[in-house]
Amino acid sequence: MTETLSSRTVRSPLATPSLGGLGLFTVLLGAALPLIDFFIVNVALPTIGGDLHAGEPVLELVVSGYGLSYAVLLVLGGRLGDLFGRREFFLGGMAAFGITSLACGLAPNAWTLVVARAAQGAAAAAMLPQVLATIQAATSGQRRARAMGLYGATAGLSMVAGQILGGVLVAADIAGTGWRSVFLVNVPVVAVGLVLAARAVPETRSRHPEPVDGPGTVLLAASLLTLLAPLTEGRATGWPLWTWLSLAAFPFAAWAFHAVERRADRQGRTPLVPPSLLALTSLRRGLVMLVPFSIGFSGFMFVIAVALQRGAGLGPVPAGLALTPMALAFFVVSLCGPRLVGRFGTRVVTAGGLIQAVGVALMALTAWRSWPDLGVLELLPGAAVAGAGQALQLPILLRITLSEVPPARAGVGSGLVITTQQSALALGVATLGSLFLSLVPGSGMRGALVTTLLVQLAGIALTVALSLRLPRTIG
Repeated sequence: MTETLSSRTVRSPLATPSLGGLGLFTVLLGAALPLIDFFIVNVALPTIGGDLHAGEPVLELVVSGYGLSYAVLLVLGGRLGDLFGRREFFLGGMAAFGITSLACGLAPNAWTLVVARAAQGAAAAAMLPQVLATIQAATSGQRRARAMGLYGATAGLSMVAGQILGGVLVAADIAGTGWRSVFLVNVPVVAVGLVLAARAVPETRSRHPEPVDGPGTVLLAASLLTLLAPLTEGRATGWPLWTWLSLAAFPFAAWAFHAVERRADRQGRTPLVPPSLLALTSLRRGLVMLVPFSIGFSGFMFVIAVALQRGAGLGPVPAGLALTPMALAFFVVSLCGPRLVGRFGTRVVTAGGLIQAVGVALMALTAWRSWPDLGVLELLPGAAVAGAGQALQLPILLRITLSEVPPARAGVGSGLVITTQQSALALGVATLGSLFLSLVPGSGMRGALVTTLLVQLAGIALTVALSLRLPRTIG
């Protein structure tokens, strides 16, 4: 008996933590919340503006403040999880997300909401990197492939479902809360998530934790801010001088970040984004493809929400439900992704891009021929085909991108992937959204929508071309 206890004591610190079914469900819940909240406000913005007497520049800050703090802090959140324990940071980030969601829901004015949304984004940055890192560190083989597939399906479905849920909640006006319910709904969900996480999520951390890279963190934040802040706020504020100065500073901030990271690596210190990680072919090529894909995804979601409500005259619920075929097709097809990859390799991603292009082209044609009579039935063919194509790209692409990242650097790798995705999501709203809104006065809603969808088609063509450079098999 003594010998048995002794052997257990010796082995337990070396045992690989295992993520069970309930634990996987819990971390996927944690992954869904920040992505849902990025999109849930799209259909609620008109109601928020009317209730809080907020103009367009302030309303854009409600969206961009969340996205900026989220994107800037993600890599740091991944590094801190590696250092102090991913389960603890997941729990802390989830709790903070619930508190800041409550603050958003109770905000008495627009500027309080902007500050609360920025804090909510920071909480999400502490929570979300731990999801992919925990999956990487606590699963292996087919279990990891299945978990990564489910993560990708959750990410894509959350982005579409967030917009649908936002419309339903605003229209339901639960207990007279109106738009506030899109934030308050997080509070009970977080409470359940915390209970489940405390019971089912294993603790993982790097065996050789890497200290925080202070200069790299500051320069990465400066690089992202100088690019994203002017692009997200420039059009709404009339492109004042600070936006142009910020954009001019971006290449210098990015160059300084790259130089500091390379110098730290040469001197034997640990940079925030180790160059050795970017040397991994699957990671580097996956990140490059993730950028145009995410720009197109978020840009489309923002533009279709505005076009259906302001142009086609739909209410929040019909505008949200118009994307239901996309969500359903994404969910169903994403479940088939792992089997298709096992049979055809990563060329499934290329096929997904081609299918998505057909769906977007169908929606552009429908918008041109049927405007302003757009709804679920009119958009169903194009939305369903586009959703199926997206489902054959995003889950598999995320799996490819992280396939060679060692478990010890799971937090850094996942933080880098999510930062790239989140920055590109913000860029999509800023670029395609600004293009659409700038075209409306001259071309009308129909012309602006069709033109923006055609621009998105060009982006899809780029993702198809980039997909041909992905590794043919997943390690």
